[in-house]
Amino acid sequence: MRILDLVSPKQLSRVASLQLLARGIVEGFCSGRHRSPHRGFSVEFKEHRPYVRGDELKNIDWKAFAKSDRLYIREHEEETNLRCTLLVDRSGSMLYRGDRGGGLSKDDYTQRLAASLAYLMLGQQDGVGVITFDSIPRNIVATRSRASHLKAVLAALVGTPEGIETDLGGALATVVPKMGRRGLVVILSDAMGDLESLGRSLAQIRSRKHEVVFFQVLDPDEVDFPFSGRIQFRDLEQTAEDQTVDAASIRSAYLDRLDTHLTQLRDLCRRNRVDLVPLRTDQSFDDALHQYVALRRRIG
Repeated sequence: MRILDLVSPKQLSRVASLQLLARGIVEGFCSGRHRSPHRGFSVEFKEHRPYVRGDELKNIDWKAFAKSDRLYIREHEEETNLRCTLLVDRSGSMLYRGDRGGGLSKDDYTQRLAASLAYLMLGQQDGVGVITFDSIPRNIVATRSRASHLKAVLAALVGTPEGIETDLGGALATVVPKMGRRGLVVILSDAMGDLESLGRSLAQIRSRKHEVVFFQVLDPDEVDFPFSGRIQFRDLEQTAEDQTVDAASIRSAYLDRLDTHLTQLRDLCRRNRVDLVPLRTDQSFDDALHQYVALRRRIG
């Protein structure tokens, strides 16, 4: 049974809306890099690489030169196509939506970013799969490179998170053996879970020769803690209990703990040769797509 067979009519509408959003984000990004959002993009990222001194002249694509006035070497698709698995956090903490995040929760932001990455990759005939998770993997879509595969990827991304806790390390440990041959693993999460288990899972992924990019998505409120006076906080994971505190009395301690957590995450990623990309929900999606394109060029 296909995942689209399990999606309600309402969710199918959300899939269509998400596809339009992803298309707009990617075409806007591409048009910022090229005069056309379509022509020339695949030349640079899919079938060609720039000419360097010493390359065989017979491999130059003169048609590409005529269009771009730049020398490119044509490569075979099997040498350049990539397999990517998107790992998307759908736990309760991702539901947080502050007043400064452009109206987007962390879940909204990661959903749109994952959809945009999938749209971009499939447009280049790269293979894309997706795994959504909270404490355990939820939706798993195998890697495919057909353009029609986009709807299956988006269907796995829509729907409301179940509001339970994150176990990023545990979820990764479960799915790593299913990832297949060497490729790219893209993690989208707030990384507000246990770092020790996350480190073990990242080491396991890297031992299988996968490249890893980690988009850590936070709300501006989580980074700056702009609150004042007495304020009520709700645990979005586990108990969903409310707690009222004086913001001023805990601000310093909160920021210190956050700084320690983020420092440990950076160190963990550096030790495991993982590209960590901090993002906030008030940032342009272009920032994340630029990071992806840079990585895509590096790993070929």
